[in-house]
Amino acid sequence: MTPPDPIALSRRTLVAGAAAMTSAGGAAAAPAAATGTTPSALTLRVNGEDRHLDLDPRTTLLDALREQLHLTGSKKGCDHGQCGACTVMVNGTRIYSCLTLAVMHDGDAVTTIEGLGSPEAMHPMQEAFVRHDGYQCGYCTPGQICASVAMLEEIKAGIPSHVTEDLNAAPALTADEIRERMSGNICRCGAYSNILDAITDVAGRPA
Repeated sequence: MTPPDPIALSRRTLVAGAAAMTSAGGAAAAPAAATGTTPSALTLRVNGEDRHLDLDPRTTLLDALREQLHLTGSKKGCDHGQCGACTVMVNGTRIYSCLTLAVMHDGDAVTTIEGLGSPEAMHPMQEAFVRHDGYQCGYCTPGQICASVAMLEEIKAGIPSHVTEDLNAAPALTADEIRERMSGNICRCGAYSNILDAITDVAGRPA
């Protein structure tokens, strides 16, 4: 049997094949049924649409979105909750989707970058990122935008941060507040000043 031409393999096929290998022994990871794990039935309301899934209960929300629902806008960066590339909103609150199991969110409303807007009808934050060039490679951008949208809602709700000086007053939309609240979303290209400009632009526009 002639092995497949490695050049013909797509990047996604290569990554999927590598992920299926275990670190010990190099054997392909066994499916849930083979390991005695019973799939869990759940429903996620993703971007306004109910999606019914039967998943290995160990599946993270990020993997469910990317591998099961094929919503690949949310990126897998560090897979340890340290970079923010996988940020989505669950019931309006931003979370790292790589750190939570999908089964923990049965019935929850999940909003990904695909649910915020499209190239034909962009969300104001997406438009601002384009207008202010708030990205370079673009890998972290979906998480940055989701975090930015949720972060402005947090400020509107009066939720303080570690740099809020007066806890009895509504947080002010300052550069320090934005930087602190966005500190969990890393841009390895260093587009932070443009991201700050984009967020400030949206915050200054009428709702």
